[in-house]
Amino acid sequence: MVVHAGAGAFGDVLREHEAACRDALERALASAAAELENGKDAVAAVRAAVIVLEAFPLFNAGYGSALSADGSVEMSAALMRGSDRAAGAVAAVSRTRHPILAADALLDAPQVLMIGARADEYAAAHGAEQWEPHQFVTERQQVRLAELGARDRSPGHGTVGAVCVDRDRMLAAATSTGGLVGQRPGRVGDSPLIGAGTWADPRIATSCTGDGEAFIRVGAARLLAALVEQGARLEAAAQTVLGEVQRLGGGGGLIAVDALGNVATPFTTEAMPRGVWRAGAGLELEVG
Repeated sequence: MVVHAGAGAFGDVLREHEAACRDALERALASAAAELENGKDAVAAVRAAVIVLEAFPLFNAGYGSALSADGSVEMSAALMRGSDRAAGAVAAVSRTRHPILAADALLDAPQVLMIGARADEYAAAHGAEQWEPHQFVTERQQVRLAELGARDRSPGHGTVGAVCVDRDRMLAAATSTGGLVGQRPGRVGDSPLIGAGTWADPRIATSCTGDGEAFIRVGAARLLAALVEQGARLEAAAQTVLGEVQRLGGGGGLIAVDALGNVATPFTTEAMPRGVWRAGAGLELEVG
């Protein structure tokens, strides 16, 4: 089980709140581990992990999401099951408390991706809790939006994600994000796009984070899977993918796990908070 909380600079949030960020990663892994230890599958594990990460206000997903240029919150999420490549995704939702649950509601539906108010309505009809849009807004994100352009600032950390291989070697991936601070309303990054920011098949599961437009243009998540399918080792394939992203002027990172339990967590930014849990071996956390 692997989680991440976005690739970016080692900025003030990590310096001042490192212990809290570590605790959030640990709680996400513990929630996922509990699902697995109770006999649930990889889908349940990644869903549980992302729910915890979406609830932590210092990560850019769910509560505490980045604000668009008009001060609104537009969230996106995706969930994919590797065994049959079932996928569900939502973009530009503004009311579903946990966007990953909106994606989950679509996992076995005929459609894969829904957007905006209709996606919120669909999630609500399937039991996902709804909030008023203003409830997602935090003071921290209001300050970040106000300061955008006033001085040279790092974009900070964005996107959370989880990947897992369970005892039956089934793989799953989940990604959730609030997007970019000050983004044009209606902008959609790579996170909810299957094959760009999120992917799972019988060999590999991956969740990406970083400059979304570059990850989209590379088809990063699917490219990683294709390289592994062609015989590349997971870590080498991941480095190749990030190299392609860099060639397009983008930075970021990804987490990935294969059916044998091999893990890769490379990034080209200053930091990518991340953690790994293995049954019988405990967990490992890294903030930088």
